[in-house]
Amino acid sequence: MSRMVTVRPGESIQRALDEAGPGARIVLEEGVYSQNVWIRHSGVTLVGAGPERTVLVPGEGGPAGVPRLHDAAEDVVSGVTVHGEGTGEGTGGGTGGGIGDVRVEGLSVRGFSGAGIYAHTVAGVTVREVTAEENAVWGVYLRESSGCEVVGCRASGSQYGGVALSFCARSGGLISGNETFANAFGIFVDNSSGARVVRNDCHGNAIGVLLLNQVYEGEPEGGVRDCLVAGNELHGNDLASGAEPDGLGAAGPPISGVGLALIGTHRVSVVDNHIHDNHPSGESVMGAGFVIGSSKEWGGDDALDNHVLWNRITGNSPLDFQLGADLTRQAFAGNIADKGDPPGLTAAAGWGPR
Repeated sequence: MSRMVTVRPGESIQRALDEAGPGARIVLEEGVYSQNVWIRHSGVTLVGAGPERTVLVPGEGGPAGVPRLHDAAEDVVSGVTVHGEGTGEGTGGGTGGGIGDVRVEGLSVRGFSGAGIYAHTVAGVTVREVTAEENAVWGVYLRESSGCEVVGCRASGSQYGGVALSFCARSGGLISGNETFANAFGIFVDNSSGARVVRNDCHGNAIGVLLLNQVYEGEPEGGVRDCLVAGNELHGNDLASGAEPDGLGAAGPPISGVGLALIGTHRVSVVDNHIHDNHPSGESVMGAGFVIGSSKEWGGDDALDNHVLWNRITGNSPLDFQLGADLTRQAFAGNIADKGDPPGLTAAAGWGPR
């Protein structure tokens, strides 16, 4: 039988996690907790009284030896870290012999210098009804993990992704019912396959949803395959990223005014999304509300065998769609759009006016 431990403001969440061990349910009462935590056992649930009712903010003297956020400086701190490598626990089947089946629910994570929630090499991680706001680098960042779910969350004000799956080769990921805004990328599927991105509201980012196949030096094998992007509302994404050395999306190229982009993806289905009123406020390597393109020049591949069906793509500037791919290797049907590249596509080709 799992152990349940209740933690009150002023008490140590880390102590409760460490003493309760695998399979524990750690319940945080309503209040503000000035501390960051490291979940290092399998089967743990960390649950608050609800977003804005239970709040984690930076404090002094966090746990020692927390694995640092990928590609970040040693002094960068994330709110909740779940890391499978090097734990030595061996229960739960984490990627690399670490941990799995971890849940974080019902709380806010605010103002950390790294990510709000960071999971690495975890076999089964669920983030549900979490608000991640003004965390400097990422909101919810799940990397090299499987069984990933981010559901009913709100993520805003991060330099890179509000919600991100990164190098989750067989993620089985579900990103559903989230709201993301004021990030470089509202939702970022980065070299991750098998993900379902459904019924999210992404607005006020530089790009609403980005699926990117790009191989980085020293990183795992890339690729974005067999994903579903369906029923999302992608609108008003008008910030500019990649323009300032230390600004929004600083490590990437300039992007602005994009609702959804498939870059170097294979067999991705884009169904019944509403992509509208996305307008660039700065320079952008993409020129439309909806973009398909190649990533070969960055070590990726051409976009192949994607299905784009029954989407409404209207009111974007300068174009509604930009299809930089071999159209004979894609399937289009029932899409509504006013202007695009290549021009002159007809309803018979899957693209018709309003």
